[in-house]
Parts: sequence; C-alpha cells; structure tokens
Amino acid sequence: MRKRIYLLAFTIVSFTNLNAQQFISKATIEYEVKANIKKTMGNNTFEEMLKESLPTFKTGYYNFTFANNKSVYKFDHWAPGPKIPDFLKRGDEDNVWYYDYNSSKYDMQKIIWGSNLNIEDSIPKLEWRITNENRVIAGFNCRKAVAKIFDSVYVFAFYTDEILIPGGPCSINGLPGMILGVTIPRLYTSWIATKVSVVGVDENAIKQAAVKKTYKMSFLKSTIDDRLKDWTPDNDEERQQKNRFIWTILL
Repeated sequence: MRKRIYLLAFTIVSFTNLNAQQFISKATIEYEVKANIKKTMGNNTFEEMLKESLPTFKTGYYNFTFANNKSVYKFDHWAPGPKIPDFLKRGDEDNVWYYDYNSSKYDMQKIIWGSNLNIEDSIPKLEWRITNENRVIAGFNCRKAVAKIFDSVYVFAFYTDEILIPGGPCSINGLPGMILGVTIPRLYTSWIATKVSVVGVDENAIKQAAVKKTYKMSFLKSTIDDRLKDWTPDNDEERQQKNRFIWTILL
C-alpha cells in the first residue's frame, strides 16, 4: 500500500513539473540595453570635459517580437533620466533587425553616416561553447554560452530552451533557444530581458523592410573601410575606440 502511495505521489509531482515547464513559440521580449558611454569615449581634452556633463550609462529599451520562427528587434524607448546628446544615440532609434530562421536569411536596417542602409544576407553562424553556469532571467532558467565575434571580441550569453526560437538581441543568435542576456565587455554593453509577454503579440510587425535596394554585409564592411581609411589611431586607446565604433555598426 505504502509503495502505491509513493508511486502515485511521484506521478503527480512529475505531471505537475511537466505542465509547469512552458515552451513558447510566440512572444514579445523587452530588453534593457545599458552601455557605459564614458568608457566608450576617448581621453582627449574635449572628451574629458564632455564626460563631466554626461551620465555614466546610456539605457534604452528594445522589443524582440517573434512568431512562426521569424523575428524583428527594434528600439522602443529611453529610460527616464538625463538627456543623452544626439551624437551618442544617433541611429539607435531607427535601426531594425529582421530574421527569418526558416530561410536562414536576415535583413539589418541601419542608419550609417546619415543614410538608411539595408543589409540582406545569410544569418551568420557563431561558434558557441555552452557551459554549466546557470542564471534566472525574466523568470526563465538560462544557461551560459560563450562565443567570439569579429575574430577577437568575446560574447557572454544566457539562453533558455523554453523559448523555442534561436534568436537574440541585435545579431547575436544561434543557440538552442532564446538568448535573454548578453554581455560584451569590450563594448561596455549589456542586454538583459526584463519581461516576456505571450499575449497581444503584434505578428503584423514581424516583416522585412520594404526597400528598393539591399546590400550584402561585405558591402557594408568595405564602405566602413573606405570611410575610415583616414582615421589612423595614434595610440592603443584610440585604436580600441575605432574598433568599438566599427563593431557597433556591424553588430
């Protein structure tokens, strides 16, 4: 009799845990994106003076909306607080990332040097190393993974397999589940999901930008090289500043 009771109790607990685990295929995820703008700036006299009037962080909120294995990621609003100069947030409000994981294609719309440029290409594959470290983000159990972008820039991400799409903020993706947390130390920037909404998802917003002309990522890279060919850093700090500028455009 006692054995039957234990077996019944085990069955009930297992059934409850199975039902508690949720697998989400459609939702809107809000990210808090925080960048230390003072550390991304240089150290010449003008910039040192400017730092005194700036907050340490630039904090914005972005939405990642997905359904049917497609997604769109774009700016929503700024955090309340001191005003950030336009030159430090130029393009942030207009950049859009659209991904179609069914066709392995993506479209990245970016404002670069005052022009709206649409990059359409195959989704790049990152080589992730999954670790045993875990963390809870926005109520989801997440596992840590590490990858490198731009040959030498480390990305630390936390993903959950309870959200089925292999996406993430900006162009960070490719894990067996949704990335809810990202840190890129060399960009002094972090992306953390603050909430996941499964109701009221605007599926009509998940669409590719209607533009007349698109370009490959190779075109964007060559354009950056051409525009910045005269920027020759005098020291390691300025070299890192130039690299951060390029990485941010490509991300």
